[in-house]
Amino acid sequence: MTEAVASIPPQYPARWEADVALADGATVRVRPIRPDDRERLLRFHSRQSDQSIYYRFFSARRHLPDNEVDRLVTVDYRDRMAFIALLGDEMIGVARYDQWRDPGEAEVAFFTDDEHHGRGLATLLLEYLAVAGRENGFHTFTAVVLPENRRMINVFRQAGFQVTTGFADGLVEVKLGLEPTDEGEARIADRARRAEARSVERILNPSSVAIIGASRNQGSIGHEVFCRVLDGDFQGPAYPVNVEADHVRSVRAFRTILDVPGDVDTAIIAVPAPEVVDVVKACALKRVRGLIVLSAGFAETGPEGAALERQLVETARLNGMRLIGPNCLGVANTDPDVRMHAVLGRLAPLPGRVALSTQSGTLGLAVLDHTRAIGLGMSAFVAMGNKSDVSGNDLIQYWEEDEGTSVILLHLESFGNPRKFHRIARRVSRRKPIVAVKTEADVRSGGVWAAGATTGALLAQAGVIRVDTVEELFDVAQVLVDQPPPSGNGVAIVTNSGGAASLAAEACRGAGLQLVELGDEASGELLGQLPLGARVTTSVDLTYGATPDHYRVALDALLAHPDTNAVMVFHAPPMPDGLEEVAGVISEMADKHPDIPFVATQLGVQTPSIGRVPVFRFPERAARALGRAAAYGAWRSEPEGTLPDVDPDRLAVARELVAARLAASPGGMTLDEEDVVSLLEAVGLQPIARGLARSADEAVEIAESIGWPVVVKAKGRGRFAKSEETGLALDLHGADELRASWDRMVASLGDRMGEALVQKMGRVGFDVRVAVHQDPTYGSVVGLGRGGSSAGGGDALTVGIVPLSDLEARRLVERSPLHDALTDDAQALRIDAVEDLLARVAALADAIPELAELGLDPVLVSETAVAITDVSARIAPWVVDHGPAVRRLGA
Repeated sequence: MTEAVASIPPQYPARWEADVALADGATVRVRPIRPDDRERLLRFHSRQSDQSIYYRFFSARRHLPDNEVDRLVTVDYRDRMAFIALLGDEMIGVARYDQWRDPGEAEVAFFTDDEHHGRGLATLLLEYLAVAGRENGFHTFTAVVLPENRRMINVFRQAGFQVTTGFADGLVEVKLGLEPTDEGEARIADRARRAEARSVERILNPSSVAIIGASRNQGSIGHEVFCRVLDGDFQGPAYPVNVEADHVRSVRAFRTILDVPGDVDTAIIAVPAPEVVDVVKACALKRVRGLIVLSAGFAETGPEGAALERQLVETARLNGMRLIGPNCLGVANTDPDVRMHAVLGRLAPLPGRVALSTQSGTLGLAVLDHTRAIGLGMSAFVAMGNKSDVSGNDLIQYWEEDEGTSVILLHLESFGNPRKFHRIARRVSRRKPIVAVKTEADVRSGGVWAAGATTGALLAQAGVIRVDTVEELFDVAQVLVDQPPPSGNGVAIVTNSGGAASLAAEACRGAGLQLVELGDEASGELLGQLPLGARVTTSVDLTYGATPDHYRVALDALLAHPDTNAVMVFHAPPMPDGLEEVAGVISEMADKHPDIPFVATQLGVQTPSIGRVPVFRFPERAARALGRAAAYGAWRSEPEGTLPDVDPDRLAVARELVAARLAASPGGMTLDEEDVVSLLEAVGLQPIARGLARSADEAVEIAESIGWPVVVKAKGRGRFAKSEETGLALDLHGADELRASWDRMVASLGDRMGEALVQKMGRVGFDVRVAVHQDPTYGSVVGLGRGGSSAGGGDALTVGIVPLSDLEARRLVERSPLHDALTDDAQALRIDAVEDLLARVAALADAIPELAELGLDPVLVSETAVAITDVSARIAPWVVDHGPAVRRLGA
């Protein structure tokens, strides 16, 4: 049931077509109306109640005359615009505006299907109309509404626009200001987030399921997944659908999904790929709410499979459904009210509070086995397969609100939409830890803009805890699932083994943790209560003679220390006796200090945890996991930072400049230095005073105007030239000195001399390079590295993702190998000015995505300021989503 398309007007704006999630999570297709919607409109009108028709037309118009229908389906997409919402091939909502009293004002009207009231249709269509109206020059919408039509009046008030109301001739006149506001934009974003999360919930939290392709043949995918659903004690009816069988595992089977007697929330599809689309069409007729497609044979097989996959997604979304897959391992939800184990692996995950998303099916099976082995409970497991529809971004938004999930784990092979991931993860990480292991299969090249470094910057700025291995993914989850992140990096170590203490201390230092040391007085007091031979240094070594009470005393002392933000306990019992008692003390102390995370190592003990305290086999893994958690705690405890204050009017002028240059050179171009300076000035950056001279006389004139001493740089010189013979004269203090240098450069360079740049001589400082690169996947990236002639052209840069707040700019500098040199106390360089420079360059790149490359090199960092010397930039067309700024599901 895909939409039938007839003739389309030549001016039809196809860029507005989009699939969108409604408030209840179901999907609809929104698009501009077309003349071929005539029959859809008539069918729609005929289904509505007399009251709804009266509310819309102020009269009981059961039948629309032909000329009225023609007018309603024919618009110019500018002064008259209309959007419809489609479910399958049926119109379920329509909204329109018509220019009214003056060129900037339009009258709006809405009509939504009686059967679909309360799903947010009118609000969604209003959002689309408002953006279209703004694009077409309208500033105000006016709606005339009957006073009793409170539902529509509430739509206007709750949509987030500026609303005023008045009465005239017994009608309510509502005016909506179309200028976007922060509050309005936030409401629209919140509606989109909640709707997309709800669309995932429809798949993961079913009260009934059908397994389509539930074979009687053991070992087949359909048979195995049906068995897993039954064996997992699914809390609702599970219907096997098999065209050739009456029963599967003694459960009555049905020939098609349409034969199933009850409602079906989620359909799990395991039929050959060529049959899947027809099965989805049948699911649409059955009003299934969500799909899990296990079947392979789609995009992973080549172009034909990719085309079939696109048809699958289009069919599902057009009919109100979203899907996980295809070519996926399955989905598990351990919620006791659901208990859906629709995964090919035999062992269901243990119930818990950790959610995991992975693309790899093979890895997924191993992961499920591992979580059971370490006793880590999971709230949900999703193997996305080809992730043609539901993505990791969608799952993160769902788990953000899921009360049963405390920690989100991601195995990332690729980013579908890195910029959206960055925005979502940044928000969610403030509430719940996200831990990710990212393979670098998508690294395209090395050099200064290596994708691996960019991935790391994206994850770090979003607060995502990046780990190196899948095993470490679960180590960090064990630390954070039932405990808060450390409030600092101070860790107290208690052990009964000197060797273990050394291992733990070294591992903690390697993980960026600081060892807590008691003062002399507290150490002496503690030693008096410990066994003979005990030591209190950077850890407390109780010796093998330690009793449970000794552990309690040592932990009490360390937990009283203000620097203790986390605790590591190691117990290697010389005899089996006492294991449970020491474990009891660890659990007791952890419960007394719920704001302090604990980790433990107990040799000879197989338990995965002691109360809320995770138990690791060796201290090194515990230290690494604790270090990751502490770094996350530090990120979360910091404010989000502020973006630099830039003048929007100056940015608008800069955009116009770039647009004009691209109009003249559509393929892109290198900007003149004057243009680059203009762009920098738009964000409050001023390069060193300069001017272009074509003769020695002009050079002297410029020098007199900007002030001595000056630098002269021949335009034809080599990039890193440092002598007059190669086109560079430094520290010139007067006209005679300048003229002599000019003559020597002309003699050396000849025709290559050309124009020369005359610059104010900057203070001697540390040379850095600041650059911008427009990555086709990640968007704008800002880099910092060593500048000037001392830097190699291929030296890697430390990168950050645009935009950069002041705090993110600071972290970028801290991550840079240049940090130690920039913060050298002997020089007292203006590192704060470097951070401000980075944030402003990022603001420029964010505002002008056509800025393909920008280079500021060198930037001289001194004790008093930063001085931008050489500048260069290249602009190019930026391939962007030309769809309007309205909410929509990803492609």
